Amino acid sequence: MQDFGEAFSLAFGLVLHPSADLIEIVSLSLRVSLTATVLACLFGLTLGAVLAIARFPGRGAVLIVLNALMGLPPVVVGLLVYLSLSRAGPLGFLGLLYTPTAMIVAQTILITPIVAALSRQVLEDLHDEYRDQFRSLCLSRVQVVQALLWDGRIALTTVALAGFGRAVAEVGAVMIVGGNIDHLTRVMTTAIALETSKGELALALALGIVLMGIALGVNALVQTLRLSSERQQAHA
Repeated sequence: MQDFGEAFSLAFGLVLHPSADLIEIVSLSLRVSLTATVLACLFGLTLGAVLAIARFPGRGAVLIVLNALMGLPPVVVGLLVYLSLSRAGPLGFLGLLYTPTAMIVAQTILITPIVAALSRQVLEDLHDEYRDQFRSLCLSRVQVVQALLWDGRIALTTVALAGFGRAVAEVGAVMIVGGNIDHLTRVMTTAIALETSKGELALALALGIVLMGIALGVNALVQTLRLSSERQQAHA
């Protein structure tokens, strides 16, 4: 128990006075996850918008697959990206395996279905609400999408934050494609796993505290945006 108390004391000390290693790990984690979130939003919001307003044969099957991909096991994503980027894989010539870029690719693939499925529901609900108005204005599909994205910007921001929260907490896929290489691909989740296995609890706990702080901050921001959206709707 005394060892645990000492570990917590050292961990809080590292958080209050972060070392260069801790700053490097946290910075890389944020850079990888934020980049993956931006890319996932570009792909996911586009796909979500298309599925929200388009009607075509097989749309139901596409939605079923998309919803199923929301629960895609991270280690499966990591394995597929690993096979694609390995020397024997189709993209091996790029030399991206065990780099931050490979980790961004894995996280983007992992969270794009989440962003697409959630945004599709948001945009489809808005489209159903404004369908007659759009028809009366004779708007093109591009204009309809632009209007939906603007009107649903607060809800879509919460979708993006949900994607970021999923990305920054990922460990399985980034471990496989990144290799947890010190000063190159070591992020918070993989560092926590490594330091815990080594018995170095202070750094693991410090990173855990930072990760929990980020998660709480994201959830608080999501809740704030939801309350703000509800207030705007109530005053509308």
